[in-house]
Amino acid sequence: MRAAGTFTVKAFVPTELVPEPAVATGLPVGVSTMEKRFEGEVVGRSATVFTSAYDQTAGVGTYVAMESFEGSLHGKSGAFNFVHSAATSGSDRTAEFFAIVPSSGTGELARISGTGGVAVDADGNHRIWFDYEIG
Repeated sequence: MRAAGTFTVKAFVPTELVPEPAVATGLPVGVSTMEKRFEGEVVGRSATVFTSAYDQTAGVGTYVAMESFEGSLHGKSGAFNFVHSAATSGSDRTAEFFAIVPSSGTGELARISGTGGVAVDADGNHRIWFDYEIG
């Protein structure tokens, strides 16, 4: 089953976490926390740990995000974790990965599994979808 929606980022807070040992690379690695709000067939909020190696000026890099979602998909309520990542060379998204974390569901979403995706439209609208099963 597919549940689709849109989301807005309510908070994006860089942290002071510095990986040890320090390794000099061509792109800086940063860690931030995020809060998102979802609307549509996906309703709720998430808390996210966001890690990236990214050049702000060139718009080039890669991110990995682990999200804890609380809300509903098609009216079924609960919580679960999902992970996603992608790379960009400026205006594209490549090497995308998206998965619901096994055994992370609660409530009516207790046995959720599946995949999904994230897209950012040309107008800046953020979309998300989950292709999921509740087993």
